[in-house]
Amino acid sequence: MRAVLEVLAAVLAVGAALSRPGLLPHGPARGDARLRPGDDESSPGVLLRRALRLYGRAARRLYVGTNGVISTQDFPRETQYVDDDFPTDFPVIAPFLADLDTSGDRGNIYYRQDDSRDVLDQAVGYIQAGFPRSAGAFVPTNAFIATWEDVGAYQELSQDTEPSRKLNTFQAVIAYNDEDTYTIFLYPNGGLQFLGTRPKESYNVQLELPARVGFSWGDGDDPKRDGLFHSLASSEQALRVLERESNTGIPGVWVFHVGSVEHVEPGGGEGAAPNPGTASYTHPLSSHASTAQRPSHGSPVLLGFVPGRRDTQGWPQPGGDAATRQSHSANPSSYSSGQHGVGVEEDVHFNPDVFTYSAASKETCAQHHGSCSPHAFCTDYAAGFCCHCRATFYGNGRQCLPEGAVHRLNGKVSGSLRVGQASVRFQDVDLHAYIVGSDGRAYTAISGVPQPAARALLPLLPLGGLFAWLFALEEPGSENGFSITGAEFTQSLEVTFYPGGETVQVTQTAEGLGPDNYLSLRTHIQGEVPFLPENVTVHITPYRELYSYSSSAVTSSGQREYVVAAGTANQTLSYRLRQNITFSGCPHSRLPARQRLSVARAFALFDSHEHVLRYALAARIGPARDDAENPGVSPCHDGTHTCEAPARCRPGVGAEYTCECAAGYRRDGRGCRDVDECAEGLSQCGPFSVCRNVPGSHRCECRSGYRPAGDGQQCVPLAPASDPCEDGRHPCAPGDRARCLSRGDGRATCECLPGYTGDGIHCSDVDECAGSPCHPAAVCYNTPGSFSCRCRPGYEGDGFQCAYAVEGNPQRLTPCQHERMYPREVPPLGDGHVPQCDEQGRYRPLQCHGSSGHCWCVDAAGQEIAGTRTAPGTTPPRCGSPESIQQLTPCEHARMYPREVPPGPSPVGDGHVPQCDEQGRYRPLQCHGSSGHCWCVDAAGQEIAGTRTAPGTTPPRCGSPEPTERPPSMCERWRQSLLEHYGGSPRGDQYVPQCDPSGDFTPLQCHGDSGYCWCVEQSGREIPGTRSEPGTTPPCLPSVAPPSVRPEPRPDVSPPAAGTFLLYAQGQQIGYLPLNGTRLQKEAAKTLLSLHGSIVVGIDYDCREKMIYWTDVAGRSISRAGLEPGSEPETIISSAGLISPEGLAVDHLRRAVFWTDSGLDRIERARLDGSERRVLFDTDLVNPRAIAVDPVRGNLYWTDWNREAPKIETSTVNGANRRVLVHTDIGLPNGLTFDPFSKLLCWADAGTKHLECTFPDGTGRRVIQSNLNYPFSIISYANHFYHTDWRRDGVIAVNKETGAFTDEYLPEQRSHLYGITAVYPYCPGARK
Repeated sequence: MRAVLEVLAAVLAVGAALSRPGLLPHGPARGDARLRPGDDESSPGVLLRRALRLYGRAARRLYVGTNGVISTQDFPRETQYVDDDFPTDFPVIAPFLADLDTSGDRGNIYYRQDDSRDVLDQAVGYIQAGFPRSAGAFVPTNAFIATWEDVGAYQELSQDTEPSRKLNTFQAVIAYNDEDTYTIFLYPNGGLQFLGTRPKESYNVQLELPARVGFSWGDGDDPKRDGLFHSLASSEQALRVLERESNTGIPGVWVFHVGSVEHVEPGGGEGAAPNPGTASYTHPLSSHASTAQRPSHGSPVLLGFVPGRRDTQGWPQPGGDAATRQSHSANPSSYSSGQHGVGVEEDVHFNPDVFTYSAASKETCAQHHGSCSPHAFCTDYAAGFCCHCRATFYGNGRQCLPEGAVHRLNGKVSGSLRVGQASVRFQDVDLHAYIVGSDGRAYTAISGVPQPAARALLPLLPLGGLFAWLFALEEPGSENGFSITGAEFTQSLEVTFYPGGETVQVTQTAEGLGPDNYLSLRTHIQGEVPFLPENVTVHITPYRELYSYSSSAVTSSGQREYVVAAGTANQTLSYRLRQNITFSGCPHSRLPARQRLSVARAFALFDSHEHVLRYALAARIGPARDDAENPGVSPCHDGTHTCEAPARCRPGVGAEYTCECAAGYRRDGRGCRDVDECAEGLSQCGPFSVCRNVPGSHRCECRSGYRPAGDGQQCVPLAPASDPCEDGRHPCAPGDRARCLSRGDGRATCECLPGYTGDGIHCSDVDECAGSPCHPAAVCYNTPGSFSCRCRPGYEGDGFQCAYAVEGNPQRLTPCQHERMYPREVPPLGDGHVPQCDEQGRYRPLQCHGSSGHCWCVDAAGQEIAGTRTAPGTTPPRCGSPESIQQLTPCEHARMYPREVPPGPSPVGDGHVPQCDEQGRYRPLQCHGSSGHCWCVDAAGQEIAGTRTAPGTTPPRCGSPEPTERPPSMCERWRQSLLEHYGGSPRGDQYVPQCDPSGDFTPLQCHGDSGYCWCVEQSGREIPGTRSEPGTTPPCLPSVAPPSVRPEPRPDVSPPAAGTFLLYAQGQQIGYLPLNGTRLQKEAAKTLLSLHGSIVVGIDYDCREKMIYWTDVAGRSISRAGLEPGSEPETIISSAGLISPEGLAVDHLRRAVFWTDSGLDRIERARLDGSERRVLFDTDLVNPRAIAVDPVRGNLYWTDWNREAPKIETSTVNGANRRVLVHTDIGLPNGLTFDPFSKLLCWADAGTKHLECTFPDGTGRRVIQSNLNYPFSIISYANHFYHTDWRRDGVIAVNKETGAFTDEYLPEQRSHLYGITAVYPYCPGARK
């Protein structure tokens, strides 16, 4: 056992990530069983030699599944759990739950029982590292080990794709005896190369669901709502650091107590030294609430931040970054937000402009005691005062940190560098540093510096050397940099490289301590550095550096050597540095004239995979001695001391030392244990507050309804902020034009009401009539804030659709009657001509202009016959009857009234007279008489694209118009989609529909070579009771019904009822979900439209013509259908020119449709019938997903699901004024909606889990809900949002005002939901 603990201690000391040898032994050599290769396999139940206790219950068997899970019962089909969030409806232990696949020799999955002593010793070593007290006497008798070695993610492969080379390795160990059980998750360095998998139903839609890590109890009548679970990681951010973080102190090793209690206890909560890069998680196995709540009003108000808090700190490593871990609570009501923070320790809001050490100011401690750290005392001097840190703390008095504690630094780095011949600029890339104060180690990570600058900065060790000087291990009588400068200083550094003479300047400015005592730093680099080629390493030898001190400055200079190694070739180079550090010091402190910094170890490396530049140094500071002196090294400095963490080794004389505890700890042998200030009455918390003990300190939290007082100790009642909207103290326009929105902090936001435009303070009416929203036979009336449409006299309708009424019955007008009501101008006359009609409404052959006296003959279409016009006062022409006048064909009419040839590759400006055949039809070949251009036309005389020839060249060969090819039927589309899904060659156990030559489903359908057959209806639906067993075939008859007098509803269309309802896309169908107010009427939900062979993604509704529009990524098309009975789906954009159409939006005023195509990376638009199609944007797009339109204001919005640079953009509906609206703090913006009533643009983000809104100009951004699961699409209606969710496979309702989850609908048929839209009984833009 001692050997195991020594190994663990060695791993902890060097901070190395877990290597593969750190896994427990596994494989055939250890007698492991191997799981069958495949996509969804499970092992036989392994009968355990003795029962284990799991969540307080006994288990006799364990099952291992392909998808990264272990269970006490056999697994259901993967579709029932692999894409869902916790909890599952069966018990699971999940080290990496995702859609994994070991087919095609992609890895192995091993499992076995073991009771050998070496395995149990290694397991108990890990367990006791995480539970040093409670597991101190735990002796396991058995272990169950499951190892996933080099396994891949499931992929839908086709002939053009290759399997991914990213493979994962991880291990789960269950160690137990008769009384208790612990689980260990192990993730070796480099073991997690992918963090999520694509759902099988995603088709061309680019989605990746992160894996889940944790435990689920799987009990309850309704596990989706009541099941208990514990989640360690379910986001990319949390998964990415599993290898580097820990709750045991060993990177990549996570331990949990799962046996004798009904909840999961994570390790690291008993004072065990956390590993750099770890966070301790204490959220219990908790009941999953189906509706999330806002932050509870009864939760305490946080008073302060405490150094060393394990529940908030993250710890970087030389091989890791400084990403802060987040706790994932199952109960959103436990989140705290907007709470007040002052405190019992560091004043993080210190303003250096308020307080300075100035001898002339003659300030006293009585006046400025608050300027000192809470862990400092103040001393008055003749010329002023100074702050000094108390015992067990160090710093300059204004900022004090506990001795021996671990510290964090966060910052930003900007620069402008010339590297060889290249110029590189970068702005605000991240810098994180982690300091082990007890032994003077400093780790620095800078991420995001572009190449070739990142590699060229490898020799520039002083970038991280500053932190080594700041927090160096202090020899007796010496002080490190932080003890002198505190957290506010400026370093200026100049480095000259040899032999090239390149010079670079570095400025690093420390800006004080932030929350949790993190030091904040800004760095700027400018100049020239030597170029370093790829695949080289830089080695830096240990060095010593002399520092000189004055009252407000520190200076140093020196010469450094470094070795650049490439293979077997080495080159030694050097640079000279000069630096000075300025600070505001206490004039009464005694600083050493000189000190020497000794760096025993220094490393620099560039991680090209993660694009991170890293420095690591181990340093101590001592007096400047003669080189002849060679004193012995203290055990505190060489690591041979026996002090146990968190005790600090204090050097004495010679080889003597003492083990001292930091503030908040008490001696316990050679180590220290935490002092519970709350239990021992040592806290300073006042009335109306609650004392909370944390390792090394405590914090005071105000009770609900109280806030911190100015002294940071007491709590006083909250004074509610006045509401300017209620008391009239706001600048908003009058209430009939604008509304006032209270922000809850005594301030207000103004916004114009719908129908008005402005900034909310000044609002003017929008003239909606300018956009001609009404029917041509209607009059538009603009009113303040709205408009209305009224049919003209003689017409009936709602103003948007008008029909002529004869004796109260709407009737369609003849062209002549319509023209009489709306006269047109007759050239060259300026006033309108009212035509004369006969009793049947036809044009009279003779037409005369009443006021001018001109007369002329017309044909049956009312067109003037050339040469018949007579002047005023002359005899009118003799015109025949309409029957005697031959009605002109379109070609003949065009010959009499030539039109201009539409612009083409060679536009012709003058009129073209078409050539007609004997029947008056257009000849297939048309040529322009004067220019010589020729082209082919279709039967309507429209030019066929690509047929135009230039003058003098051979005319194109034009035949008679070919009959159009029959569009693919539903059966053919479904068949083709499945064939593509199966990679072109389906297996024998996969179903492919059979179609007859006319495209209909054959009456008999069979499932591959399984032998099962059944009969289907014309729509392809299985007829119940007809499925036969292998060896027999059911008698099936064609189900084509004879035509009826009028169209009947499609058998797969169920018309909706009146009122407002939601439509959602669910694979091959569109669902109907009615609303009662804003509540979901789940009992009335049904399938509205079945679309076999389709995968519907985007969906929207045209309120004018009551039509649904949708995109189909399987059929690569855009279609529409009416809601009335008998409507048939109609494809308006075929597969030509579409690859992956996803988001879709309808502009009901402009009669246009807009869509995104993530395969072509385009934004396009067309008329609602598919005509006039054009590309709006095809540049600067990576994965365009959602799209929304504001018809009234003519603006378009869309999201780009680009993992590297996600964004939300906007333009006008015509493609003008394109600009980025949102690009910060977003991850995977899947859903987007524009609310026409509040005029807010809102989106659902599957990366940040946020639902956010902003005004159309990008201002006023706010978070509505911060705990979404995996949203796909979103729509706004009334005071609610409704979004589809891929974790819940349902529709979720969120209140706009409170952000609370109020309802959800989970369809009985479980599959992923895509787009969602709301159907109103009226058009939102027309009624306000």
